[in-house]
Amino acid sequence: MVQEVFELTGYDRVMAYKFHDDDHGEVVAEITKPRLEPYLGLHYPATDLPQAARFLFIKNKVRMICDCRAINVKVVHDKKLQFDLSLCGSTLRATHSYHLQFMENMTSIASLAMAVVINDADEECENSKSQKRKRLWGLVVCHHTSPRFVPFPLRCACEFLAQVFAVHINKALELEHQLMENNILRTQTLLCDLLMRDAPLGIVSQSPNISDLVKCDGACLLYQDKVYQIGVSPTESQIHDIVSWLYECHMDSTGFITDSLYDAGYPGALALCGVCGMASVKLTEKDILFWFRSGTASEVQWGGAKHEKGEKDDGRRMHPRSSFKAFLEVVKHRSYPWKENALKENEAAVLNYSKVIQASFHELKLDRMQELEAVTSEMVRLIETASVPILAFDSDGFINGWNPKIAELTGLTVEEAIERQILTLVEYSSVDTVQKMLSLVVQGKEETGVRFEIKTFGSKTGSGPITLVVNACSRMDVNEKVVGVCCIAHDITYQKTIMDKFTRIEGDYKAIVHSPNPLIPPILGTDEFGWCSQWNQAMTDLSGLSREQVIGKILLGEVFGIHGAQCRLGSHETFINTSIVLNKAMLSQEAEKISFGFYAKTGKYVDCVLCASKRVDSEGIVNGLFCFLQLPSKDLQQAIHYQRMNERVGAKLLKTLAYVRRQVRNPLSGILFSRKMMEETELGDDQKELLHTSALCQQQLNKVLDDTDLDGIVDG
Repeated sequence: MVQEVFELTGYDRVMAYKFHDDDHGEVVAEITKPRLEPYLGLHYPATDLPQAARFLFIKNKVRMICDCRAINVKVVHDKKLQFDLSLCGSTLRATHSYHLQFMENMTSIASLAMAVVINDADEECENSKSQKRKRLWGLVVCHHTSPRFVPFPLRCACEFLAQVFAVHINKALELEHQLMENNILRTQTLLCDLLMRDAPLGIVSQSPNISDLVKCDGACLLYQDKVYQIGVSPTESQIHDIVSWLYECHMDSTGFITDSLYDAGYPGALALCGVCGMASVKLTEKDILFWFRSGTASEVQWGGAKHEKGEKDDGRRMHPRSSFKAFLEVVKHRSYPWKENALKENEAAVLNYSKVIQASFHELKLDRMQELEAVTSEMVRLIETASVPILAFDSDGFINGWNPKIAELTGLTVEEAIERQILTLVEYSSVDTVQKMLSLVVQGKEETGVRFEIKTFGSKTGSGPITLVVNACSRMDVNEKVVGVCCIAHDITYQKTIMDKFTRIEGDYKAIVHSPNPLIPPILGTDEFGWCSQWNQAMTDLSGLSREQVIGKILLGEVFGIHGAQCRLGSHETFINTSIVLNKAMLSQEAEKISFGFYAKTGKYVDCVLCASKRVDSEGIVNGLFCFLQLPSKDLQQAIHYQRMNERVGAKLLKTLAYVRRQVRNPLSGILFSRKMMEETELGDDQKELLHTSALCQQQLNKVLDDTDLDGIVDG
């Protein structure tokens, strides 16, 4: 991205600037001209870009400053206006004096900044049709040591590059979020598996255990003043010391998370061997779960001023820094940070789990039957209050657990579902899948990601079957004998409906694109980055280029272009206008059209109209462009050919007529001059009559010369 912008704009310095979770920024990529000091790897405090400026970048994604020393022009507010004038979306808006001074301190006279705006996956609503909140991921910033102006088409191209870059970043973040959601489903199954075992010591003595819940290097359970350790963890005496410190400094908290016990103020942090980060959950007043992470030494280079946590900008008094000299901060005694989003996603499951553990602690004083009864009642309560579908059945497949959520989805009440055979409730196409899952789980094997369809009843009958993705685990009695199956499901009916519809449309689309039918127009397409992804047979016949020659190449540049392209465009203006239209089509709801002409591989010039519209995937995210060419029919082409021939003949006749007019006007002007000279002399009546006749003849000749009706002249 930085390389493309550097070559496209010609600025002295181009940087990619990323914002961290605490709003401070880091230069993650940079290209400069040789004489400039590099900023790559430097970190800058959050106050260098105030919150007001960040808000404006989300609304106005490209900001150009041609000359920071230029004199601003005052805008006079008309008193007749009843509202305040806002220039936040204007390109001509003057820059705050704070930022102008900031640029001068950096020895930068001109700049161009492009916002990289992405969707915030953490704020995604439950309704898939709702819009996601926009977030400023970072900036692509260009600096120049002298005044510099970038024309509008080039700024449009830069904005398009920034949007493509943002799509790439957004895809990577969405993939990470999807992996996190899949991990949560796996964790829920793991929690259910842990709850089936001997509590509480089973969570540290068996596998999987508590260290599988959170990514860590070690874990520990403090139960009845005894320490049970897994992996890398402090010694028993150090654990008791940490507990004393927690009760003294964080007694009101049910949990504690830090990536540096040293920075958190724990006095014995330096004595811990290999442990720096810690997360803890209080189960009871004296029983605690711990997770530990080892230290990772790192270095942070700050550009002039260090960012302090909690530091914010003050809009009433902003003063630019005068120093940008880098200095090194060595970060020690710190582990890899805990992901707060992942911890928040698991928070409900961990709390429910801790409640069951607390109940188990108290029930250990009872006999085995009382303990089983208490845990079972707690399990029933959790199942009934869960927000996801949960069902359970015995080893023969008869239902003995049916929570309100799945009753709501299927229309089958709890009373109606209990004691019914699960195979009678699923669709015929899913019977084999459910039978296989049941046989494996009864043998003690976990099944994850099992997909099947279940029938609907009552008021839900007309809505069709429900599609579930299920994680299934064994249910055991006090003798650890498998007595049934517990399934935690995820309803994907809506997603499946959308995907089926998308698959059908995609199949129709591919059939149309690749059809050899002569009625199908020339069709081409690109992905979201501008690479050619579609090229049908009609396009091959028109351009002379096969599908294999163009797929995977940049549409504007390698396939169609001015120099070195496979099909040469008519002019550079066509190239620029087409780039702008394709960019607008990515953002517009309507199709964009433009007159488009190019030379085919055979050298024949093709004149047509290019229609472009955006393509979206099943989630409504833009993933490319769909384009087709409108060509005139053969009769129309023949008519246009005859028209152009007539125009060429007419042009020759007009050229000949112009030559005749020019040759006649010169002697006519001489005759006119002679007549005027003779009128000034004394003439007789006959002579005057002859001059009058001569004047009439001259007027008639002028009228003939001024006549522009070529057809009338040709016809006589």
